[in-house]
Amino acid sequence: MLKTLAPVVALLVSVALLLMGNGLQGTLLPLRAQLEAFGALQIGWLGSAYFAGFALGSWAGPRFVRRVGHIRAFTALAAIASATVLGHALAIQPDVWLPLRAVTGFCLAGLYVVMESWLNAQATNATRGAILSVYTTINLTVITLGQLLVAVLEPQTFVPFAVAAMLIALAGVPLALTTSKPPAGPTATGIRPLWLYRISPVGLVGCFAVGLANGPFWTLAPAFAVANGLDSGGVGLFMALVVLGGAVGQWPAGRLSDKLDRRYVILGTCILAAGAGIALVAAALHRPALLPYAGLAFGAFAIPLYALCVAHTNDFVPSGQFVQASAGLLLASALGSAFGPALASFVMAQAGSVSLFAFSAGVHLLLAAFVFVRLRTRAAPEAKAPFVAVPRTSTGLSTLDPRAGKR
Repeated sequence: MLKTLAPVVALLVSVALLLMGNGLQGTLLPLRAQLEAFGALQIGWLGSAYFAGFALGSWAGPRFVRRVGHIRAFTALAAIASATVLGHALAIQPDVWLPLRAVTGFCLAGLYVVMESWLNAQATNATRGAILSVYTTINLTVITLGQLLVAVLEPQTFVPFAVAAMLIALAGVPLALTTSKPPAGPTATGIRPLWLYRISPVGLVGCFAVGLANGPFWTLAPAFAVANGLDSGGVGLFMALVVLGGAVGQWPAGRLSDKLDRRYVILGTCILAAGAGIALVAAALHRPALLPYAGLAFGAFAIPLYALCVAHTNDFVPSGQFVQASAGLLLASALGSAFGPALASFVMAQAGSVSLFAFSAGVHLLLAAFVFVRLRTRAAPEAKAPFVAVPRTSTGLSTLDPRAGKR
């Protein structure tokens, strides 16, 4: 394992620093917005701006990296992302934060392209699975640690903004000092949504619905937690437990989907995610102390859905087109995540903070209904590729996915 990881140690250190800083600001900004009495609609639009920027960055990132190279692209994007964190602290106003969140989303998408295309270039068919596993573990672990930092840093001061900016800025140092030769620029991948829908309606609609249901969580859950009595430490713990639940839930869901028609697993997971969302509503109304535990259950069922939908789509994708399909699914998820916070915040403005997870439960139930209909109209594939737990990041990760080399 050490020999496998040696060529990418500097890159993995950069990944850890970057994602810890992003995890911190991802919880800090909605929390600070709630403490500054931003409205639910304003906080929701901040999330939509971030994911809209992320969608644009996913499309433009490969072209930018190919033009200037991996190290220059990473250094430039990390510097801009670091500066935007400080910009939030200098002007705490919704109309200033909105474009800053869009810029942050664009930069993070480009940074993911750099990291994942570089990891892919260093991987062989024999080491792809090991590198992907380590990368995914780092991804979940450091984001969780970043969220927990909110518990020890006072969100109403400049300090957490400075810490997040420092972590993101320092992420460029290991890559700037590495002696490893950077790879060639990544190839931009064409996206054909109608082709993808014909191949896998459940996969495409599922990824969009997952973004629609889960995108609001990353933006509005801190505001939901504060409105229901949690302090800054409780908010960090709540967010971290949801991510932890997602990490734990990936593996049993994936193993089960390898043995059954994946659509049955997606259907069941949607129903359980909706149930966990309803449990969060009930806990907020009657037993707020149970919110972290209900959040753990929500993460265990809601977060694995994206990887399940990707795996189901891959069962139908023709040989050589896995990367193109993954790019389409990522864009569908990003678009859902861009619409979701704005829609959910509108519902919250009308019905109160508890309606955040009622909205999520409703989307999960609609997806369950769609999957149920598709079960009656299409047979399961005769052969399936094994499940791989993939985060929603960039198209570079689809080439790192060991399934891409087998199709």
